[in-house]
Amino acid sequence: PIKTQKSNKEVPMEFTTQELSAIASTFAKTFEKKIEQKDDCDISLLEHSLRETLQKLAQEIMSELLRLLEPERREKIPCDCGGELGFERRRGAKFKSSFGWVSYERDCYGGCVCKKGKSPLDENLGIIPGKITPELGRLLALAGVELPYGASSKLVEEFLLLRLSENSIREETQRFGQYQAEREEHWREQAADEVYLQEREHSLSGKAMPKRLYGSLDGAHTRIEDPKEEEKWREVKVGCWYEVEAVPSSQRNARHRKKEEIGRQALRAKKQQYYCDIQKSDEFASLFWATGCQARADLAEELVILGDGAKWIWKLAEQFYPKAVQIVDWFHAEERLEKVATDAFRKGSERGEWLERNRTALWEGDVDFVIQSCLSLSERSQEAKDAQTYFDNNKKRMRYDLFREQGYMIGSGTIESACKQIVAHRLRCSGAQWKVEGARLTAKARAARLSHNSDWNAIAAMRAKLPLAT
Repeated sequence: PIKTQKSNKEVPMEFTTQELSAIASTFAKTFEKKIEQKDDCDISLLEHSLRETLQKLAQEIMSELLRLLEPERREKIPCDCGGELGFERRRGAKFKSSFGWVSYERDCYGGCVCKKGKSPLDENLGIIPGKITPELGRLLALAGVELPYGASSKLVEEFLLLRLSENSIREETQRFGQYQAEREEHWREQAADEVYLQEREHSLSGKAMPKRLYGSLDGAHTRIEDPKEEEKWREVKVGCWYEVEAVPSSQRNARHRKKEEIGRQALRAKKQQYYCDIQKSDEFASLFWATGCQARADLAEELVILGDGAKWIWKLAEQFYPKAVQIVDWFHAEERLEKVATDAFRKGSERGEWLERNRTALWEGDVDFVIQSCLSLSERSQEAKDAQTYFDNNKKRMRYDLFREQGYMIGSGTIESACKQIVAHRLRCSGAQWKVEGARLTAKARAARLSHNSDWNAIAAMRAKLPLAT
């Protein structure tokens, strides 16, 4: 399907097998004559030559199609300023598409007092001469969120047979990130508007809300190479809203089976909606609330906030969702015990016995036992002293016996995976160099792409209205 610039309605363009067969037959016969002139030809050469030829053919078809779609010429047409434009002449132009540069001619109008002209063909189809088309922009951004810009440029050349600079891919990718930032700013405004929230709640009355929704927060650092920045490393705060489902028995792997052996249900996240920013927690708070409103976290029958022991996470949870169930990730809590055991005991046997005893107590929700156990070691171990405070501060978030009984997910692997996919795999990949804004926008574009919902399609539609120059 294609979308017109004005109506934004999808217009299906389908061809019957009979129509395509006639075109293919004519093209194949012409192509066959070229092949006969070559002594050596195999399927690889044939396929590559066909790709190059089809690319050129697509350029010609696009150019001819634009000629056919030219609106009927008129002596006068309205100007956007309210004045009048008169026909002047036909002018040539070109734009860069996923097939390469497409050249065409069209009627141009001018002569208004505002000194601005326009082409009805360009306006009707959303063409901006000299620019990258929205479809090519979408493909470049897809490459840019997956790979470093230099590698993306090479990949695009292999797949599309187009040579584009890494700057073009960077600009398109970060443009998508900017669109996502604009959407998030709109969400922030809505989430701060009490009238909007009341109307929203009324409009959703009677509709199914999430029965049990999860929210997770975490942070990961990326290196900044901007000489204007005093900090060389900045934390990218990452959030995710998601639901959870049991893993079907037919899809369970060794890790899932191991969980079942120790009494944990094999669960996995679904319908993940990611968001991120490079901000301090106080600034990030509004995004946490705004994206939660989009995910209907405030209207969910039950909300669960999962995270590590970072104070900023629980501060935000208490501020915006005080009724939510709060759970400290089991693996972070267990890791604290391992650090204490390593620091406090020299003998492996003593270390193992202490660790097993306290791990079992923690698993059963006896946090007081763990606190006292750490307290008894606090004079000889700084790790134990720190752990005592950690467990004491998070007692209500470590009732793992009750959490398991209620069927809650107790591991924050979903948000840790998000940090790896958004920050580690893209921002911290080999050779990456960032200024703060570039890192921020690239991360936002990647988060939108990884999300289950329609974030990527929404910002692709925004890209269609605001093309970017090569």
